Amino acid sequence: MLDINYIRDNRQKVEDAIKNKGYTIDLDEILQLDDARKELSQKTDILRQERNQISSQMKNGQPDQALISRGKEIKQELSSLEEKLSSVESDFLAKLKTVPNVPCDDVPVGLSEDENEVAEVCGEPTKFNFEPKNHYEIGQARGWIDKERASKVTGARFAYIKGEMVSLQMAIVNFVMNSLSDEGVIKEICEANHLEHISTKPFTTVLPPLMLRTEMYDAMDRLEPRDDRYKIEGEELWLQGSAEHVLGSMHAGEIFAEQDLPVRYLGYATSFRQEAGTYGKDMEGIIRMHQFDKLEMESFSTKETSREEHELFVAIQRWLIEQLRLPYRVIRKCTFDIGKPDARGIDMEVWLPGQGKYRETHTADYMTDYQSRRLNTRVRRDETGEVELVHTNDATAFALGRIMIAVIENYQNEDMTVRVPEVLRKYLNGKEIL
Repeated sequence: MLDINYIRDNRQKVEDAIKNKGYTIDLDEILQLDDARKELSQKTDILRQERNQISSQMKNGQPDQALISRGKEIKQELSSLEEKLSSVESDFLAKLKTVPNVPCDDVPVGLSEDENEVAEVCGEPTKFNFEPKNHYEIGQARGWIDKERASKVTGARFAYIKGEMVSLQMAIVNFVMNSLSDEGVIKEICEANHLEHISTKPFTTVLPPLMLRTEMYDAMDRLEPRDDRYKIEGEELWLQGSAEHVLGSMHAGEIFAEQDLPVRYLGYATSFRQEAGTYGKDMEGIIRMHQFDKLEMESFSTKETSREEHELFVAIQRWLIEQLRLPYRVIRKCTFDIGKPDARGIDMEVWLPGQGKYRETHTADYMTDYQSRRLNTRVRRDETGEVELVHTNDATAFALGRIMIAVIENYQNEDMTVRVPEVLRKYLNGKEIL
């Protein structure tokens, strides 16, 4: 969430952010609640101080009746004030949490995803001398995708992935993990993208928990919309909707040493979403599933390096797609589409010949200190010893289902076999055709 003092000092900028992200929020009400909170807190502190003084005096000999009476009065007054303060603080926090992060200056202003901007188109759509099929036709014919039996067992929007498609997924996972845990690869990407001042520190691979507590999910500001999440009945636990939800909350309440930053994680997790509001969309194939596997990047950095960290994540995404030699385009997301906690968002869309269009495969989110404020994740600066909030970034390395769709459709042969991208062959014992 935003700092209330930042809101006071940058009222117009915050008002613009609220408007441009499509929210309706009364900042006057929030500021008035903050004033009331401060006043009640001050009165409460004064009464507590007086109570402590009386308590100290009453320890020395026989207390007089006036002190006893005043002590009783203070107890009643404090009880009433603390109750009011608790109510006001709760109301203030709930409303403060609704204020979105302020977009960076280069984020396009727009009130629908149709106003996102195509920043760059990379490569030509794949050409075939036959009519290309979509991934589901190929997957069914090859025995790689079985949604019918999955529907019998679990319901719609689930699938059994089998055979060589499983091997393809594991090859992609190993390729990404080996690449991003190699400092030489990170250095190569930094140099190619003129990120000379950023650390070349590699990623630490993580298999995270697949559930998180309500408190942590809410602090990450990723719990909403709740109707798209899966809650464990009778527990304050939720199935995570993406690995960054459990990676970003990993260091809640902790203080990093500045010399240890950036901390970069690459998490591999099975994720769960209800896909609320998408009934009837993308029902063929495995585009919108309730369960899917993802490789997700997360980092913690200082405020001075966080924007370059975001640029690095975008560069890594481009590098990964280019290693698979897939045609894609870069999308600058507008204010409406970047999300409430985001200051900037970039999407990658890969060409899917079976559908004859580009589809989103990656997103990169830059949050500044919006998440870390509620998570209370901080850094102690080396020179001053001061403690301040870290900045966070997260980004897709690969959503495994979608990138396998892209590989299958772009590398298909007329006989429904699939060529293996060269970079993946060593992870498939040299196999060239699936």
